[in-house]
Amino acid sequence: VWQHCVFLSQILTLPCCLSQFSKMGRRPARCYRYCKNKPYPKSRFCRGVPDPKIRIFDLGKKKARVEDFPLCVHLVSDEYEQLSSEALEAGRICCNKYLVKNCGKDQFHIRMRLHPFHVIRINKMLSCAGADRLQTGMRGAFGKPQGTVARVRIGQPIMSVRSSDRYKAAVIEALRRAKFKFPGRQKIYVSKKWGFTKFDREEYEGLRNDNKLANDGCNVKLRPDHGPLQAWRKAQLDIAAGL
Repeated sequence: VWQHCVFLSQILTLPCCLSQFSKMGRRPARCYRYCKNKPYPKSRFCRGVPDPKIRIFDLGKKKARVEDFPLCVHLVSDEYEQLSSEALEAGRICCNKYLVKNCGKDQFHIRMRLHPFHVIRINKMLSCAGADRLQTGMRGAFGKPQGTVARVRIGQPIMSVRSSDRYKAAVIEALRRAKFKFPGRQKIYVSKKWGFTKFDREEYEGLRNDNKLANDGCNVKLRPDHGPLQAWRKAQLDIAAGL
């Protein structure tokens, strides 16, 4: 009879333990820092994945013309690792707050270059009294989806900022502060390109003076010298109109 009473008391206290386990925080990101497994994206075979914390990848003056922001600075990873969506969101917020305070909300354009597509899993283990009656150890240890991370290579940009040349020091300081939100090592590079375009500054200025560039949102596209006659006529009309 005494053994039956002990067993019933353990069963009655089990829901309390389960409720305490459900209120625990998430596993530290250092457990998922290294790229050990193959990419495991969300699919019909991997369901129930929680939404990533980062939902905004472009902020600031996104519709600014290419001429407005010639400066471009990159935050580049120096390790092959995984960055959680929480870390990406923290870095984005840190960089944005500093630039808004020191430059103004319409004096920059931040673009996050990573997207958290890799799903990480967790094999939940109960650590309360009587938990050994429920868990099975490493039998069936393929865990449930816990969150998402972004896999980053050495030399891959994490985030990029374009702005005016007079805010160069503020942009570098904002990215330096954002570095503390990420694990591993990162480097800050001042790009030789004009903004987010693929042209160097001297090359861009030469093409612009020759009217060979057409506006394409926050970027530009090159007007080719060859092609259909109608396309050439349309390009000449755009040049005459100042587009």
